[in-house]
Amino acid sequence: MDWLAVSDAEWTAILLSLRVATVAMICSLPFALVVAMLLARGRFWGKTLLNGLVHLPLILPPVVTGFLLLLLFGRRGPLGAFFADYFGLVFSFRWTGAALACAVMAFPLMVRSIRLSIEAVDRKLEDAATTLGASPLWVFATVTLPLIIPGIIAGMIIAFAKAMGEFGATITFVSNIPGETQTLSAAIYTFTQVPGGDAGAMRLTIISVIISMAALILSELLATFAARRVAAQ
Repeated sequence: MDWLAVSDAEWTAILLSLRVATVAMICSLPFALVVAMLLARGRFWGKTLLNGLVHLPLILPPVVTGFLLLLLFGRRGPLGAFFADYFGLVFSFRWTGAALACAVMAFPLMVRSIRLSIEAVDRKLEDAATTLGASPLWVFATVTLPLIIPGIIAGMIIAFAKAMGEFGATITFVSNIPGETQTLSAAIYTFTQVPGGDAGAMRLTIISVIISMAALILSELLATFAARRVAAQ
């Protein structure tokens, strides 16, 4: 059963993946909420273009997305130089870049989940709160937001699971540096490229499946719980 023993390097890749996926999920949430609201309720020129841009990472090959990120957020890229000079935040070949790549790839899934929840909200409830003198922000905070919490939770967990499994965009943007950018997927790929690496690849594959399934099950449980709370109110 030696093949079941997880090495320190493998634990590093696992913990880094969890860190990257968590940061990607949390940082994406505010932007996903705003974009989902615009797509669900907005009436403006360019809405179709915005929708296309949001979902572009799902259509483009992940390597292309990673290359575009490298051009924009690399050391010499316009956005990368800006963040490095003014905020001291470097993305290329750093774990922060892995989090950015994962966030970009998972963003469409989070937006779609939240958007569907917003579109399912009964507008009459919001109108009733407005007629009682509530401001738009207060209506959103007290009426809309509680109703879309199940969709938000589902979107967050799905985005987390997607970020955990991201490979193409990440390895293109930040490479495969052990201890710095080598995520779970990159570590599995590394094992498949060396003789005798099958056992390590299998260990990490099993762990990856367990984490992803746990995330999806947790998403269903939390969404169901939130939906019951909303229905009870």
